Amino acid sequence: MEVYCKALPGPQEKFILLILYLHLWYRPIAEAIHPDCAIISQHLRAREVCSQTRRSEAQNQSDHSGCNTEWDEIGCWLRAEVGQVVNVSCSDVFQHFSSNQGYVYRNCTVDGWSEMYPPYEEACAFSDDSEPESETSYLSTFRQVYTVGYATSLISLITAIVVFTAFRKFRCTRNYIHINLFSSFVLRASAVFIKDTVLFADETLDHCSVSTTACKSAVAFFQFSILANYFWLLVEGMYLQTLLALTFVSQRKYFWWYILIGWGLPSTVLILWVLTRFFYDDRGCWDDTENVAIWWIIKGPITASLLVNIVIFINVIRILVQKLKSSAMAGNNDTGHFM
Repeated sequence: MEVYCKALPGPQEKFILLILYLHLWYRPIAEAIHPDCAIISQHLRAREVCSQTRRSEAQNQSDHSGCNTEWDEIGCWLRAEVGQVVNVSCSDVFQHFSSNQGYVYRNCTVDGWSEMYPPYEEACAFSDDSEPESETSYLSTFRQVYTVGYATSLISLITAIVVFTAFRKFRCTRNYIHINLFSSFVLRASAVFIKDTVLFADETLDHCSVSTTACKSAVAFFQFSILANYFWLLVEGMYLQTLLALTFVSQRKYFWWYILIGWGLPSTVLILWVLTRFFYDDRGCWDDTENVAIWWIIKGPITASLLVNIVIFINVIRILVQKLKSSAMAGNNDTGHFM
């Protein structure tokens, strides 16, 4: 059995690998935060930046006699001198809903800020009827597209796993690693459906501000599936390099190390991320990425795994080139195998 597994892929295995490559190529890229929640998050972030600017001005106030920074619940008006005219661009305020390049103006007077002219709804051509419908339609279509994509991925991956486990001639270390990689993709697709089910089951709720144990668990599972996905891709690279560099070493003894890297490291990273979010940033559903330091707990290991895979890829190319040269110099017929 092990001899068959070390040989070049047969027709059946090529079919299974084709399914994997198609899945890798098509795989939709999903983030934890939903697109419409991203719009709300951006608005809240703009308000917070404006508030920080205002607090900073209050601490460093000297002889300023003009108008202080002010948030009008839509846009931020920065500090100005008396007699100065300030404008806010519609493209900055309503960038997701209006392409109008108009401006809203305010005068700084001795009595403070004047009324806005013209009003937002006139200057920015913001229609409360048509634009939100367009945005809702876009988000609905976007969800349908990635739902179909992930459903297709699930069907193809489960089929591949069944084929690998059903036939005894496929049972070897290499294919066991493939099965675990496929399983990580299955978890990733399932996590998307679970997250959407938990967050958007009740359309009457404000899912962008909900903060429940169920939704936090769904987002944590989503992050774990992504981590496991990248680490099993790393294991695939490590196994390939080991196969080329250590020809006469049994691969079975390394398999449990691969399991530890593929499932153990993502679990450790996730536990660290969950504890950090719980004690230091327990807001919402944990699906935001505003706290950069905490986000790097997830992003850092993924980036590191990609960098290691690049190094492995370069080293594999180097090993293959060396084997091609040595085979050509020795006059062997193995050149086609290495090619």
